[in-house]
Amino acid sequence: MTIKEQVKLASEATPGIASVSTEAKNSALERVAHNLDENRDKILSANEKDVKEAKKANLTPVLIKRLELDNKKIDEIIEGVKSVIGLEDPVGKVLLATELDESLTLYKVSTPIGLIGVIFESRPEALVQITTLCIKSGNAVVLKGGSEAKGSNRILFNLIKDAIEQDAVFIGSIQLIETREDVRKLLKLDSDIDLIIPRGSGALVKYIQQNTKIPVMGHSEGICHVYVDEEANLDMAVDIAFDSKCQYAAVCNAMETLLVHRDVANKFLPMIKVRYDEQNVELRGDERVKGVIGCINASKSDWECEYNDLILSIRTVDSLTDAIDHINRYSSHHTDAIVTSNEKKAQRFLNEVDSSSVMWNCSTRFSDGYRYGLGSELGISTGKIHSRGPVGLEGLTIYKYKLIGDGQIVGDYANGIKKFTHRQLV
Repeated sequence: MTIKEQVKLASEATPGIASVSTEAKNSALERVAHNLDENRDKILSANEKDVKEAKKANLTPVLIKRLELDNKKIDEIIEGVKSVIGLEDPVGKVLLATELDESLTLYKVSTPIGLIGVIFESRPEALVQITTLCIKSGNAVVLKGGSEAKGSNRILFNLIKDAIEQDAVFIGSIQLIETREDVRKLLKLDSDIDLIIPRGSGALVKYIQQNTKIPVMGHSEGICHVYVDEEANLDMAVDIAFDSKCQYAAVCNAMETLLVHRDVANKFLPMIKVRYDEQNVELRGDERVKGVIGCINASKSDWECEYNDLILSIRTVDSLTDAIDHINRYSSHHTDAIVTSNEKKAQRFLNEVDSSSVMWNCSTRFSDGYRYGLGSELGISTGKIHSRGPVGLEGLTIYKYKLIGDGQIVGDYANGIKKFTHRQLV
């Protein structure tokens, strides 16, 4: 089957799944969870082959870690599906209701976007997250995973497809493509696909943005910061700075640059270095940092780098203003945090840092669809379009206006025979 034929099948499914009942969606997702649970051995066997090939190809340990599945991860995948079942259906919500005149009422109602193309890398569990969110939000989806996870993606896709297509309304609504050439062809189908969501490296996102007329929602990089203020609880700051970097370094919401106020640098930096040394984190610092703890020299390129690894750049700043200026200059507008006991400073940071998630006294690693209670996420949007931050169910809907009348015509209002009331109902 050609890409165009696959896209046509998915497109033809969109009207039916856009209006399918919440009960039907949840039943489909329950079957998905059951299929995944019952076929763990097949999933793990396919994944083991992918991992073996990845090691032969000398993929980095970071990428291999992203690729690997085990029973614990499968438990988490299934729990993610179940959490989406428990979420409110985002489709059909009345967002606004206005009486234009007696018996003439305008409704603004949430609707699915339509047909979405999602291109993602490395992590096979992303395929399940993406597909389940699209099912619950009434969207059809064309999926392209990383070639390193080809076997894992195939088995997961087929298990999901078999589960949902027991209900005829879902037939054709999910499609899987596998090659770079498939992607090139997909990106040309701007008359058929409503939105592209790239989920992966900055290079991937930039390639997609530069090679399609289809609207793109995504983030180019995850250059995240933690700023330790001079009024921070330093024990708290150590825990937050450690978790933000080391809890899982290979993801877009991990901290890449640590900013420390000069007045606490001498005390805080040796404290956090002890923790980082436990995980063999490579530290790169400015002159003042080097003078306190001794480390590799940080260059300008370090402030602009997404390491996705146990490497961290550290800079001392003279004030909150300096910290905010540094972040707004070098941040990718993903996630940035402040640690301080001063509420006024914290509120200024939260208001002035121009990122999709800003945090006070907590780890950047919380910036995640599941942790935000969205069930899961398709990715993080750092743009300023209809969705920003972790893209969950609501980020996969748009809206339409529905006007319900009783024979009214514009001529009567233009001639002054009738007048608008414009009364807000919702």
